[in-house]
Amino acid sequence: MFRFAHAADLHLDSPFKGIRNTNEDVGEILRQATFAAYDNLIKLCIDREVGALLIAGDVFDGGDHSLPGQKKFFEGLERLNKHGIRAFVCHGNHDPLDSWGAGLPSPENVTRFETDAECVPVYADIPNSPVVCGISYPTREVRQSLLDRFPSRESQAFTIGLLHANVGSDSTHESYAPCTIEDLKEVGYDYWALGHVHTRVEVHEDHPRIVYPGNTQGRHPNETGARGVYVVDVGDDHRIESMEFVSVDHVRWEQHDLSIQGIESLLELADRLTEAVEGMLHGADGRSLVYRIRLYGRGPTSTALAQPDNIDDLVQELNSAWAVRQPFAFCGAITSEARSEIDRGQLRKGTDFIGDFLKCTDELIRGAELVNTLRQELEPLFENSRVKRHLDHLVDTTKDAKALIEAAEDAALDLMVTDESDSG
Repeated sequence: MFRFAHAADLHLDSPFKGIRNTNEDVGEILRQATFAAYDNLIKLCIDREVGALLIAGDVFDGGDHSLPGQKKFFEGLERLNKHGIRAFVCHGNHDPLDSWGAGLPSPENVTRFETDAECVPVYADIPNSPVVCGISYPTREVRQSLLDRFPSRESQAFTIGLLHANVGSDSTHESYAPCTIEDLKEVGYDYWALGHVHTRVEVHEDHPRIVYPGNTQGRHPNETGARGVYVVDVGDDHRIESMEFVSVDHVRWEQHDLSIQGIESLLELADRLTEAVEGMLHGADGRSLVYRIRLYGRGPTSTALAQPDNIDDLVQELNSAWAVRQPFAFCGAITSEARSEIDRGQLRKGTDFIGDFLKCTDELIRGAELVNTLRQELEPLFENSRVKRHLDHLVDTTKDAKALIEAAEDAALDLMVTDESDSG
């Protein structure tokens, strides 16, 4: 049996994005998270006794990767060498060949593919050994398919293609080395070990297997859930017997949605938030957690949530309780899309002041220059140094502006409807 691990998009030295105001200990863990995930990957290969580790591009996050970072990468490969594990590396758009300027020697177990594709046996002294065929990006921009450079299959040995590419025109990623499933099938290999797409997906589950493992460590709020690699077993008949996804991430991102319906107070909401954090940590496989919470629905706490300080206080309370633990749970943000329990639809039909008010806010939200209009109206507040810090990132986008207007509409409606009820 031949067993190999398929990894991609390590993005070593990459910072976490969307995180501010962490404490010193949490900040240091986040800065080292991609390297910790890499250590987990190396340990996995040793523990599972794989024959080879395949890395499908983007070892580093950018062309300015540090010398200490490169040393740490090769030290991990040297650990594999001591256990007789081969490593095959191709380079992608974030770590093209022209960006590796340190000139560090690779351990003897490592094959780093160049700009001309070649096929290399995993075990040079074993007949019909599995073969890995790969190619690297010479520079960051590779906009044409690289498949015509891959050699044709020459034997019945299990053959793996190692490639950093956009298969099937994935619109969420740059169209580097674009190709289709049919293009890959025509080459005739048994398994395509791909990199570039950060979400794991088995693009083609029949022969050949075409697989993205995703990145090894989530780095921002959109990279939620477990991150890791595939461990693949190939039988003596050169057929895949099993494929297992194994998480190697060190810190996990999560997004949690919580309805405020039925929650009567901020104190009760704080308790529900604590329950949510406990649940997310329980599902994080012992990892530390960075999370965001979106509040939605209608309930009596919506008016209080429209006040930024109350949300800031909730974030601070959660982090005071959970960000100092091990594993920690750090709240990156709480956003509120909550609305009051007022029936807007019915009020909007009215011919009174409230109906006119709602028609006015509807017209404002539909305006083509909503962000500029709102910033102009709030200009006196932006000039106030004490208030400005709360507004700097409050109306950067149309979505931000709409959310602010809707929150203000909620607060105004609460006051107006309450006044009418009291006067009645």
